[in-house]
Amino acid sequence: MNSFNRIQSIYTDGACSGNPGPGGWGTVIYFEGGAVQELGGSERDTTNNRMEMQAAIAGLSYLADSGQRDPIILYTDSEYVKNGITKWIGGWKKKGWKTSTGKPVLNQELWEILDQFNSSQVEWRYVRGHSGDVGNERCDAIARAFSLGKIPELKTLDSHQQGANLDMIDAQSLSVATSDESKPNDSLDNVPREIRVANLRNSVDMLHMADEIAAKGYLITSSELADLMDINASAVTSRGDNWVWRNWVVSRVRREGNQILWQLERVD
Repeated sequence: MNSFNRIQSIYTDGACSGNPGPGGWGTVIYFEGGAVQELGGSERDTTNNRMEMQAAIAGLSYLADSGQRDPIILYTDSEYVKNGITKWIGGWKKKGWKTSTGKPVLNQELWEILDQFNSSQVEWRYVRGHSGDVGNERCDAIARAFSLGKIPELKTLDSHQQGANLDMIDAQSLSVATSDESKPNDSLDNVPREIRVANLRNSVDMLHMADEIAAKGYLITSSELADLMDINASAVTSRGDNWVWRNWVVSRVRREGNQILWQLERVD
């Protein structure tokens, strides 16, 4: 196996709109030669933990299919998944899939699949979500898109082998979009109406939530604000202390420990 085909690391993440509710998962596989393979999917009624597990299962399944025996690192921002597969699962199996309190282990069928694919070949590492880690942020974007009924464009190993510089293409596409906003978006026209309506409904729900946060005077963290706006947490803090988002003025109020707290004020 040459270095181009050798998997170096796997990033996984899950998302859920409602928890339980529509969910999505994203997996990004990095190869030593610089290639990238992205995977993702969705479920109509699920939980965030199940999507986190499904992303890890997809990554390890891909690893198994590759036939690679070299060690890899799997990064997850779910302590539930990492601790479950590295610390708790042995005790669960000994107790007949019962917890320490005698209750049935949740998501047993997924734990059994994950356990089947797991091995000493895999080094599990926790990465903090929304911390600017490129692999984690990309997985999050894929998972959240699927959870909202969107179909993200996924990078593939084949496209890299063909010499396509996808990062450059993405940058050029963004430049074209910002310089010529009047150009019709063919990709949106090709999305089924049902999905577009579902996306609009999610957007309206998000706007109602923002209104409630503003009316009640709730203070929210950067990561919560990022989830509300469907952007990366780093994009929140980079905008400064006061700025306008849609119908609200967003203001930085104070810091509590490692968290920055924000307030929304309706302006119309």
